[in-house]
Amino acid sequence: MKIILIFGPQAVGKMTIGEKVGSAFNLPLLHNHVTLDAIWPYIGWNKDTFRLSDQIRMGIFEHIAEDESHAGIIFTFVWAFDMQEDRDYINTVKNIFKKDSHDIYFVELAADLDERIRRNTTEYRLKKKPSKRNVEFSHAELTSSAEKHRLNSYDNEIQEDKYLKLDVTSLSVKESSEKIIGWINNN
Repeated sequence: MKIILIFGPQAVGKMTIGEKVGSAFNLPLLHNHVTLDAIWPYIGWNKDTFRLSDQIRMGIFEHIAEDESHAGIIFTFVWAFDMQEDRDYINTVKNIFKKDSHDIYFVELAADLDERIRRNTTEYRLKKKPSKRNVEFSHAELTSSAEKHRLNSYDNEIQEDKYLKLDVTSLSVKESSEKIIGWINNN
């Protein structure tokens, strides 16, 4: 079973790259906004939205982890490295999938802020993520979180056996996904 965790700041390309990687390994993609966008129209964008989203995700992860015939999953998310609660969340996800038959891959994506701002309003992103269609709010959230949180790791901070950090600032989706697929195939 392959568990591929793709993380990085907003608009770095997690979902789009995750789709390509998922196609290569025949794995479903649970991108960060699948659960959030199913909840926020009903209760707003608040702490309860994230709490309910986490409950749904954990239920999905537990089901997959227990089903030995399942191929795995790709999950994308934003990890604020300065927040202990985000580290705890990742440890919870890791513990759900900690079995000898489960390979957990950590793929960190990075891109400079100007490129992420450009990507934040692409037609495909807005089509796939309803909560990003309020472009002013989305831009403000992207820039304020970049100022407020550390959204990429320091060198050697992540000590996982299967870990890749990839700067995708000047890479296409195809180039990025091919690098990740090649790395996974060799690990």
